[in-house]
Amino acid sequence: MKRTAFNDGWQFRPKQNPFAELGGVSIPYADVTLPHDALIHEQRDPDGEGAVAYFPGGAYQYRRTFTPLADLAGQRIVLEFEGVYRDATVHINGAFAGQRPYGYSGFTIDADRFLRPGEENLIEVESRHGGDSRWYTGAGIYRDVWLHVGPAVHIPVDGVRVSAADIEPDGAVVEVDVVVASTSNRLETVDVAVALTDTAGATVARGTVPVTVDANGRSRSRQRLYVRSPRLWSAENPTLYSAAVELTVAGATIDDASAVFGIRTLQVDPVHGLRVNGEVVKLRGACVHHDNGILGAATFADAEERRVRLLKDAGFNAIRSSHNPMSVAMLEACDRLGVYVMDETFDMWTSNKMPHDYSLHFTEWWERDVEAMVTKDFNHPSVIVYSIGNEIPETGSPAGGIMGRALAEKVRVLDPTRYVTNAVNGMLAVMDDIKKLAAQHGQGDGDAAGINTLMAGPGEFMNQIGMSPMVTEKTAESFGVLDIAGMNYLDGRYVMDKELFPHRVIVGTETFPTRIDHNWALVTENAHVIGDFTWTGFDYLGEVGIGRAHHLSEGETPSLSGPYPWIAAWCGDLDLIGGRRPASFYREIVFGLRKSPYIAVSRPGHEDTTFYAGPWTWSDSIGSWTWTGHEGTPLAVEVYSDAEEVELALDGDVIGTVAAGADNRFTAEFTVAYRPGELTATAIRQGARAETFSLSSAGDASRLETTVEDGPSGELVFIEIAVVDADGRVNTGADRLIEVRVDGDAVLAAVGSGDPAPTHGYDGPEHQTFDGLALAVVRRTGHGTVSVTVSAGDVIASATVMLDEVDPLRAAARS
Repeated sequence: MKRTAFNDGWQFRPKQNPFAELGGVSIPYADVTLPHDALIHEQRDPDGEGAVAYFPGGAYQYRRTFTPLADLAGQRIVLEFEGVYRDATVHINGAFAGQRPYGYSGFTIDADRFLRPGEENLIEVESRHGGDSRWYTGAGIYRDVWLHVGPAVHIPVDGVRVSAADIEPDGAVVEVDVVVASTSNRLETVDVAVALTDTAGATVARGTVPVTVDANGRSRSRQRLYVRSPRLWSAENPTLYSAAVELTVAGATIDDASAVFGIRTLQVDPVHGLRVNGEVVKLRGACVHHDNGILGAATFADAEERRVRLLKDAGFNAIRSSHNPMSVAMLEACDRLGVYVMDETFDMWTSNKMPHDYSLHFTEWWERDVEAMVTKDFNHPSVIVYSIGNEIPETGSPAGGIMGRALAEKVRVLDPTRYVTNAVNGMLAVMDDIKKLAAQHGQGDGDAAGINTLMAGPGEFMNQIGMSPMVTEKTAESFGVLDIAGMNYLDGRYVMDKELFPHRVIVGTETFPTRIDHNWALVTENAHVIGDFTWTGFDYLGEVGIGRAHHLSEGETPSLSGPYPWIAAWCGDLDLIGGRRPASFYREIVFGLRKSPYIAVSRPGHEDTTFYAGPWTWSDSIGSWTWTGHEGTPLAVEVYSDAEEVELALDGDVIGTVAAGADNRFTAEFTVAYRPGELTATAIRQGARAETFSLSSAGDASRLETTVEDGPSGELVFIEIAVVDADGRVNTGADRLIEVRVDGDAVLAAVGSGDPAPTHGYDGPEHQTFDGLALAVVRRTGHGTVSVTVSAGDVIASATVMLDEVDPLRAAARS
């Protein structure tokens, strides 16, 4: 079927009560282009819920008129929605056409039953959210919509599946499975022609078979094609192939479809761990939420690719989608850039975590939602593991064993080529037992504390529970249904399970970022532990402040929830706009990917307080030696290094030499009285000076400097903005309120910073820089030139960026 983008021409508004509208109370519609997050533009409520970043609940209506050509009568017309959050209902010309309760599943609507070709038709979509999530979800039609048109005999949406088997150096068998569907009232026979091409466009295999499909029925064509000397896909060498499929009758093509795929082998066992193409791979993993920071939940392909690239540049080779199926755009980016994927189904099964969450629909819809995820994932070589849940309370019960087995077996029937895991939290699996024990000891029933609060105690406390015989016994069945045991905050089980369950393969599906040195040693020293996924790789909206640094006055109690205006969790290696935080460089050193030291300096001004760090909290430090106004103040300096020792000097004057390396958690600590200059760390290896790293103090803020990054599709342009001195050094202490003006064929999609507690929204045009940095995202609306001006009043020089015209062919490729 011919696929075209169906993102233009939409309008939306908050849900209108039809009776109120009859009474003259009406809310006007506003024009929007999809994907669109309706929630990110709402006013936040200081008295609202921090879990959802203080955004309100609500319901939204979308509509679009559509006039299909008259000659489309009798054609198959399908609308594909990649994601609507949530409880979506679709009406066409006033008739109910379909629904989808889960906000993360793609779904299709058979629109030809309701459309009137040659006439104007009305498509209406409603969605609602609120009280259904522990994090910021966004709202509305936040992912792409596509229109598919084809003849009576056609290849349906996602009707091409490609897999490879019998892979040898000299050749591989590629099976192309094509569904042929018919709305004809008679039996039809067509030829199914398949051509496989490599990255250069050269044909490497082809085949044709006839297929007969019954009246209003479906048939499958399976062709096994031999590809000689295949180039294998891996994170290090992400080689992709394409499969082009045509349906022909008497030599004439009546329909076509295509799919991108990779050829690679997967193996997992407790002796070798995970092997890709025969090579052992350790997963350097990052958990991510689905939002795109200052863009909200809107799933722009350019933003998804940027996130994947920045995570890979920071040292990660794997991503876990937490806690819902990953977008098509992000999967495609992982395929192209080379990142392994653990794709996850649900955050809940039948036991609810929020009053109105998906558990209310789970028993009726879970099979269809698992089918949607696997159908989406099947052709993506980046996907190596499916996760059937996250921190599911039922995993400690026999009922959870039954449900987990049903989910795992459903996945295996749909896709036997990948592995199945489940992100099990040992404490949550026995939470009811813990509450009973607490009540018996006069400590209440424990309901007053949320799960994150319970997990905020020392990691060893969680491990003591996780290592207990009670957890061993109660989770045995839930782990037993899996190919790989996913463990959330259960690193204490890694070694003990090698003895208790010698055939068990383990992956740290979610871990504290502050324990990466400990966890990575367990990963590298134990073959049966195949990787670690930190919480989180990229900062995200909601669960505000779980990673914030607490500076407590006397008598003050720490809290895991940041007060308004906190908007972000502040636990990502990368911040909301993709800037690398000190934890990111530390992790890169622990992974063995960086030899140069890194310097992080704690923010001054809290000398009279007590520092408290929760398990997701890094030190309150940044990579800066610009602290104007704090001259003479003793500053805490951390130097991260895998060398045995680190020397620190200020303007060549040696301050001291301190032990670092693995035995000292890769950190050397210094106290340095601040004065402007150049702070230099030198790694000392076997007594010899080696790699260096320096921070230089910036002078007075002089101007705004911009760095432009075009998204691959050309739809989004990312403009990094920095407050710099005369020599171009970022002044982290000279934040400014900036204003962004866009002229030409584009609009300002968002402007913001990495600040986890901003005082401005992201829909601009103004925002305060944070540590001297901000990001503007420009969305093109046409092919012409665009001018973007960034200013900060009359105090420092503004910056103007000219964006060239977009090649129409490149713009058309987005469709």
